[in-house]
Amino acid sequence: MTWHHHAEALAQQVTHRNSRWRGPLATTPRHLFVPHWWERTGDGWSLHSPADTAARLRATYTDTSLVTSVGPHHADHAQPHDHPHGRPTSSSTLPSLVINMHRHAYLDPADSLLYIGTGTGYGTALACRYLADPEQVTSVDVDPYLVEAARDRLGEAGLHPRVEAGDATGPLPVTPGSVDRIVSLVSVPRIPASWLDALCIGGRLVTTIAGTSLLITAEKNPDGTATGRVEWDRAGFMQTRQGPDYPPTPGLDTLLATAEQQDGDDVTTGPYPIVDVAQAWDLDSMLSLTAPGIVHRHHQDGEQRTALMAHEDGSWARATAQGTDRPTVHQAGPRRLWDLLDDVRAYWLTHGELPVRGARVLINPRRTVLARGPWYIKLT
Repeated sequence: MTWHHHAEALAQQVTHRNSRWRGPLATTPRHLFVPHWWERTGDGWSLHSPADTAARLRATYTDTSLVTSVGPHHADHAQPHDHPHGRPTSSSTLPSLVINMHRHAYLDPADSLLYIGTGTGYGTALACRYLADPEQVTSVDVDPYLVEAARDRLGEAGLHPRVEAGDATGPLPVTPGSVDRIVSLVSVPRIPASWLDALCIGGRLVTTIAGTSLLITAEKNPDGTATGRVEWDRAGFMQTRQGPDYPPTPGLDTLLATAEQQDGDDVTTGPYPIVDVAQAWDLDSMLSLTAPGIVHRHHQDGEQRTALMAHEDGSWARATAQGTDRPTVHQAGPRRLWDLLDDVRAYWLTHGELPVRGARVLINPRRTVLARGPWYIKLT
């Protein structure tokens, strides 16, 4: 069985039969772009590189994300005994999500596209297959090795878009006002000024806000601003970075250990059961907007549940409880992090929803504003 059969099966799985994306999915060799990848294990990450061709094709042509870099460690350069620890820094995003982001862009075959987050090059390849000419695509990634490897693999697939290395939040390798669509598969704290500069009038961007699952679409206005909305859909991506890895956070690791072990300055009983915030997408997104930078840990031993929160300003919280009982909450530092979480949950219970979904988005070169009714927040 050739790879084509696997690609066709994947296309049938993630598109409807009349979709204009079915052809690109069925004719793009994902295995070419992802020869090796990392899988999380109990001992950090382990290299996954199936020697059996059939097994490799089955694993590659699935609708799942395949992590290809952990910190500065590229799977292409790894040995079987390597077990890096750290955060993923690049992946081949699950194909259905790649297609969904392009759908939100209202991409037309005649459009010029700026693709942020080249990664393996697979998403860039899909866009090249969709558009009338691969030269309509400019793809950018901060990692020079990823750019070089993606450029080579795109060439093997017969595709020759422009692929450049650089910080996508800074100057971009396009003529100002020349880009019809920007699709970003990395998240940003706010919309960079260079994206507005790159878009033509009426051009559309699609991205996500860092630390959240908020998917934003917006179109450029004649005055150089952009307006749009937070879609009801959800997506989550790695945040933009300026180097081969994210900055280390030893202070937060130490603070989480403190939260795990010590008594707080404040000890109270929380009004709501413990929640694993990282798995509660809307709750996590709203808290990340109102109090960015909080890290969470959650673990359960039988019915005993523990949730930890920490922030680089020195604040931390620990909540413990049996099952769905009201938790005992320890807090310390300049802010009461668990109280901030409870405020968001109280708003949710009072109003039946959180205001951020469906919010209007107002973008200028200095800030991004989300607003819905009387609620608003500025991302600067």
